[in-house]
Amino acid sequence: MKKSFINYIIFAASLALATGCKPGDFGDLNVSPNSPAKPVTSLMLTSAERYMGRTTAVTSTATVPGVINDYAAKLYTQQISEVLYTSESRYATKIYNYGGIYNSPLEDLTLIIKLNTDELTKNAPNVVTNGSNANQISVARILKAFYFQNMTDRWGDIPYTEALQGMALITPKFDRQKEVYLALFKELKEAVAGFDNGGMAKGDFLFEGDKNKWKTFAATIRMNMALRLSKVDPALGKTEFNLALAEGVINSNAQNIVYKFLKDSSNENNIYYNYEVNKRYDYAISNTMVDALAAIADPRLSVYADTTKTGTYVGMPYGLTQGEAGKSYSSGSVGFPGNVSLIGKAFRSQDSPVRIFTYAETLLSKAEAYKLGWITGAPDDAQAEVAYLAAIKASMEQNGVTATPSYFNQPGVAYDAGNAIKQIITQKWMTNYMGYATESWSDWRRTGFPVLTPSANAQNLGKQIPVRQCYSNDEPSLNNKNYQDMLSIQGPDELNTPVWWNK
Repeated sequence: MKKSFINYIIFAASLALATGCKPGDFGDLNVSPNSPAKPVTSLMLTSAERYMGRTTAVTSTATVPGVINDYAAKLYTQQISEVLYTSESRYATKIYNYGGIYNSPLEDLTLIIKLNTDELTKNAPNVVTNGSNANQISVARILKAFYFQNMTDRWGDIPYTEALQGMALITPKFDRQKEVYLALFKELKEAVAGFDNGGMAKGDFLFEGDKNKWKTFAATIRMNMALRLSKVDPALGKTEFNLALAEGVINSNAQNIVYKFLKDSSNENNIYYNYEVNKRYDYAISNTMVDALAAIADPRLSVYADTTKTGTYVGMPYGLTQGEAGKSYSSGSVGFPGNVSLIGKAFRSQDSPVRIFTYAETLLSKAEAYKLGWITGAPDDAQAEVAYLAAIKASMEQNGVTATPSYFNQPGVAYDAGNAIKQIITQKWMTNYMGYATESWSDWRRTGFPVLTPSANAQNLGKQIPVRQCYSNDEPSLNNKNYQDMLSIQGPDELNTPVWWNK
């Protein structure tokens, strides 16, 4: 893993503007522009949060979304389909680079912790005026844990204990995913315990300096991590799930955790950018999602999708070749619909938020835990049903629709103890539409639900839906010994090599 200095150069320039340097005042020419003397912790926190949903242009027509709104997991779980270029939904894209996560938000958060810990800097104005040391450290630790969990769920084994040491260690070892998980459970608990009664961290637009929301965020991360262990280590999963539940997870739609985009080109929704700015219409709701919702007359369909030119809801067939897609299907445009449905307006406006964790998803996680016997000590279908039905109602409320009693009584929706896990996870997949899809991908990997058919035109080894993503070429070329050591334990660097908790 290489350390990029470009971020520091940009940051130094930004810092100079933010601190009001006078034109022509070059200061001490011996000060390195790569190591700003007084980095402002509030600016670094804003930058680290911004990375979660940032849309970065890589060419004049292509963009890269953030970790919570990336397209790959939505395509793997067939929540959406590609319309123009169909390679990623045929699993032709193998390599995904986590370098940007290490070099941007994780570097920022690591420096925030260092500045608030080091006796030489912890009381400096550029640090202490942005919140108490303890609170800045706790916020940074929680957000670091979120990013690390995202990475280990996508790649498996990752550099963790030796990561983020810059030029002091440019070839970090890969930690086993199990060890990363154990470390993250510990990290999140300690971070929450570390909050004090001082000022909250400034620069926080995610939770606007609300300590309780940060605690809820941490507990919800832990709860979801615990469910990842339902097959590989259910005893530990049960323990960690209940500890997280006791800490306080999301308990109403008012507590939903979302990334808020702006009505501003500097921070706008990535689907809006694709539809309205680039006029490309690369993505549409999938036929898998439309067919699943239509089969149960789900009122969320009218929110999730636009109608076609004939006034119907038609999902884009998933995983076609580019030739097949271009020959028969067109999403049209916002003003002139085609023969497949566009992603609904609620998810594609300039400031449409991305849902990270929601009350409905949390209730469905609790429903699964009741069914597994994790909460009451034995499988409890009565409590699982209560949580399951409440979750569907919460999702309906969140999307501004209601369902009649007949909706809940129909086969496929009415709670069925013999198929409960399938129902719970399928509803979770529906609820997660256009949200933080790594969660749905992880649920699918560990449970097999919803039942998905791989693209008939798959290009990857094994031709199955990916269960991980592959490392960039930097690892075998620049960190080869550690890379080879990792392969000897995790397995081949392929899309079909399962991560630890998926075995």
